[in-house]
Amino acid sequence: MTERKLMTLPRLAQMHAGGEKIAMLTCYDAAFASLLDEAGVDILLIGDSLGNVLQGRGSTAPVSLDDMLYHTTCVRRGVKYAFVIADLPFDSYHVSKEEAWKSAAALVKAGAHMVKLEGGGWTTETVRFISERGIPVCVHLGFTPQTVTALGGFKVQGRDEESAARIKRESQQAVEAGAAMLLYEMVPAALAADITAASPVPVIGIGAGVGTSGQVLVLHDMLNITPGRKPRFVKDFMTGKDSVLAGVKGYVDEVKAGSFPVNEVHGF
Repeated sequence: MTERKLMTLPRLAQMHAGGEKIAMLTCYDAAFASLLDEAGVDILLIGDSLGNVLQGRGSTAPVSLDDMLYHTTCVRRGVKYAFVIADLPFDSYHVSKEEAWKSAAALVKAGAHMVKLEGGGWTTETVRFISERGIPVCVHLGFTPQTVTALGGFKVQGRDEESAARIKRESQQAVEAGAAMLLYEMVPAALAADITAASPVPVIGIGAGVGTSGQVLVLHDMLNITPGRKPRFVKDFMTGKDSVLAGVKGYVDEVKAGSFPVNEVHGF
């Protein structure tokens, strides 16, 4: 068995360029971090989705930077190989690019290899400021949970010509500003595949079809732990499995093989 090597940003870029799929899951603690690492997950995302799945909140907006720092520290204690990304929470990067840098630097000190922020256009100079100072940035476009109220609810973004053009434009602006990764949530599969084909950086999708460089799901959703109705793009990977490890390995295998997601079932 080949010994697993440390996942790095250059390796992720190589995977994107070579068409090798990237498997990513959210993670919030050391125990799951160790299990996901063992299962071969490439990227662990400490998402502000912890507000929903761990804190029982109705949105991600109440999550604080202190919350993110605590969970990032916990996850890094369980990681040996995976690349670690941490979300910049709502109100931690909005006032100024200097404030955003301070927030990003704190997450890196807690153990993150990269930070993720939501929104395009207005974030461009913030992305430039952070990335020029040595912290890799992932830009989250399409449906952005931190601004769900402004978007009018959980709605697919980029369905019409104007909004699709905006997502393409903001993607290009982000990459030109130094973004090292893009993440699309709830955008049409054809749009995400089109952007990914021309993107110089990896593109991760959630509800964005199979044509992206890789996939991410909320851990609790794919393990069928989250109560209530799941989003269309979620698949229960515990069905037919006798352990959580087997379920996560099943997810990794399907992402790597390109058999998950299925556009007609999980996409838009």
